[in-house]
Amino acid sequence: MGPANRLVGSQYQRMNLRQGNALRRSVFYLTLASAVAPLCSIGASHILLAVSFLGVLLAREKLRFPPLKLPLALFFAGTVLSLSLSGHVLAGWPQVRKFYIFFLALLLIASVVRQVEGVRQLVMWWVAAATCSALWGLVQFGQRFLAAKRLGGNLYNQLLENRITGFMSLWMTFAGQLVIVLLMLGAFLMFSPQRKGWRLLAACAAVMCLALALAMTRGPWVGAAAGLVYLLWHWNRKWLVALPALAVLGFLASPAAVRERVVSIVRPHSYLDSNQHRIVTWRTGLEMVKAHPWFGIGPEQVRPQFDRYVPADISRPLPWGWYGHLHNIYLQYAAERGIPVLLVFLWLMGRVLKDFWLAAAKQPPGRGPARAVLHGCIAAIIAVLVAGFFEHNLGDSEVLQMFLTLIAVGYVASEPACPPGQVAAESPQVQVF
Repeated sequence: MGPANRLVGSQYQRMNLRQGNALRRSVFYLTLASAVAPLCSIGASHILLAVSFLGVLLAREKLRFPPLKLPLALFFAGTVLSLSLSGHVLAGWPQVRKFYIFFLALLLIASVVRQVEGVRQLVMWWVAAATCSALWGLVQFGQRFLAAKRLGGNLYNQLLENRITGFMSLWMTFAGQLVIVLLMLGAFLMFSPQRKGWRLLAACAAVMCLALALAMTRGPWVGAAAGLVYLLWHWNRKWLVALPALAVLGFLASPAAVRERVVSIVRPHSYLDSNQHRIVTWRTGLEMVKAHPWFGIGPEQVRPQFDRYVPADISRPLPWGWYGHLHNIYLQYAAERGIPVLLVFLWLMGRVLKDFWLAAAKQPPGRGPARAVLHGCIAAIIAVLVAGFFEHNLGDSEVLQMFLTLIAVGYVASEPACPPGQVAAESPQVQVF
């Protein structure tokens, strides 16, 4: 080959390299956008997931998946079996469609985000989007508060009936998203060595905390408290002593409606306080499980079959509330899909928490980006699982996708560190297809 041919060949290789790098960067940002979009629009997120997956194939990225294939396969198989035996295949099809989120959310993050720096970018995007949603929620609260004052009557009931939702259509979804982002941000503020811009991040956290309080959603409050206790235990245990005093101060400084909502946890005082409503759904769910312990009544069948399983000693009319699900993810899975599927779900969650716990224990003491990601993921997963005792929070596609993203980035942070500019070596923590 002559000099001219070698020069042309070298230029061609450099051009292909530049094009390949540009495509990989595009895929990376599309993947991040698909993970952030649930804070604004789940429809946009689904489109971005598909486009990102196409980009991964075009870029010939090596497809990788967290080491959860067996429990996920059993969870999917149990769901399909329950659906096929329910006699309501079409009605339960939306739960099968959610496999799309399970598969692509885990696959894309594991395949495209290879270093903790990419996870940090994702969390910062989450913070920006969640702060904007929280700010809009505060505007909503101001508007609804003034409207309620003009109408007169019971201010607490009116605010409870028209709770803030941010960019979402439901306050529970809005609050669940804020809890995930807040705990990840808290972990970065506590454990990350990067201190640049911490005042701005602290201000974002304050805005989200205020919006979470004004959303008046008790389950996410309890979940957030559990996640915060975990973070403080691993950061500075002295703060755990001050936490009750801070909680009391926050309670006293809250608007009267928020204080009433906190008190309603132990002393409901309105037909809108859903304590009795949840007791009805939980008891009904237990009846469903007793009647169909192995395969459940079928996905999406709780709502149409609810009245058939309400215990006879519960008087009618039922307490005010939503009876479309059981307000408990564990009862929901057992009633819909059977006890074996619930056990698989618990195995899946236990496996994830164990893997992240062991990976965090291997991190060097002090501040570190991987340490921040792992502790943040554990705290946020704990929060979602604790809140799941009071709400079917993983039934929301928006919360579900963010939850799956947590799992994926936790496995990214579990991998051995590598020098900047290099791809991390393959690890048993992330399986290659």
